Amino acid sequence: MLRLKMTLGNHNKSQSDLARYLKLSPGTVCQITNHNIWPRGQTKRSDPALLRFEIEKYLVSLGASEQEIACAFEEVLNEGENKRRGNAAGSPDFPGQQADSDQEEQLMLLRHQRLSQEARQHFKIVRDPFVNEMSGTDDVFNTGDIRHVRSAVRQTALHGGMLAVVGESGSGKSTIRKDLLAWVGSSGEPITVIEPYVVGMSASSKAGRPLLAADIVGAVIRNLAPSTAMRATQERRTDQMHQLLRESAKMGNKHVLIIEEAHDLATPTLRSMKRFYEIEDGFKKLLSIILIGQTELARKLSEKNPEVREVVQRCEMVTLPPLDNNVEAYLEHKFKRVGSQLGAVVTPDAIDAIRSVLRRDVTETFGGKRVTNEQSLCYPLAVNNLLTRAMNSALTIGAPKVNAALINAAIRGDSDA
Repeated sequence: MLRLKMTLGNHNKSQSDLARYLKLSPGTVCQITNHNIWPRGQTKRSDPALLRFEIEKYLVSLGASEQEIACAFEEVLNEGENKRRGNAAGSPDFPGQQADSDQEEQLMLLRHQRLSQEARQHFKIVRDPFVNEMSGTDDVFNTGDIRHVRSAVRQTALHGGMLAVVGESGSGKSTIRKDLLAWVGSSGEPITVIEPYVVGMSASSKAGRPLLAADIVGAVIRNLAPSTAMRATQERRTDQMHQLLRESAKMGNKHVLIIEEAHDLATPTLRSMKRFYEIEDGFKKLLSIILIGQTELARKLSEKNPEVREVVQRCEMVTLPPLDNNVEAYLEHKFKRVGSQLGAVVTPDAIDAIRSVLRRDVTETFGGKRVTNEQSLCYPLAVNNLLTRAMNSALTIGAPKVNAALINAAIRGDSDA
């Protein structure tokens, strides 16, 4: 693999983050970082020389050192390669970084597929249970953990506070946000939702456009008084925002600020959350805050991060866990919503296989000792993509149901089992 992979880890960035920056698929970036296999072409997105230049720019934006950038495209052995080549120690060049397994690479390459019309006919399903399937709150799958997150989000919008909702990619963060919006619309509660955003948001101005505190002030004013002109200076606009919030609150309204992709917030903007949180009229706080982001957000809001200590002290955090033992119930819910039964499509051993293949070993260094723990990647999006691939493959070989062999074939990208 390339040293680039470990450099990304050193700066709390993943291959998926790099893929988004380069506007490439995660699978393409995985091939580059893990195997030094580059796409071929003459465009900016496929020419290796241009891609190297863009990657170097990205590393600069992360604050990488000159040495890290200079060595980014050197090949090193990861833990799996060391073992295959007979290195008993199997230690990567940079201790403390995650040693990715072959299984993680397979998961990175697990692209979304649509369930083919022929496969739907094969399994007697009227529509794809995993695409455009969320049309209301009844479509949201609930476990005890999800109900806790759902309740925490609603209570923050209703009663105030600052809340961070953290989850891996595909864990259901956007579903939680949509569920909140649907609840606000149907509950009759006088809650104004404010969602500031910028296209290409990034923590660094070199990698994209940061969301600034000034953008949030503008979003509040536009939501509360869309026909009112904003004042000329930032100080006067801030006063204008305070006045509008106070007037709206006196009319019985509540206000919640929701920032999605909050892991991409720059530190100064994250620090400004304290000031927004403390906007008050007497003892009454006027603006609730909900931050929604990937696991990088949890690292940014770590108690060990002195730059955002005052925010951390005021911010509750909830995490969307993997499905794990709820995989069967989740799939039963999905198939029931499209008028089918899970047992008519999937064998029991396939459920166990899904839980088994959607796992990886994560190796980290603590106090000079290397510790390997198993991590579940059993999140809704990964389950959806995996089972869809297996169902399409079942049609190809004429299998009446998806079994464990088809699940294992799907994770490898095979078409037969």
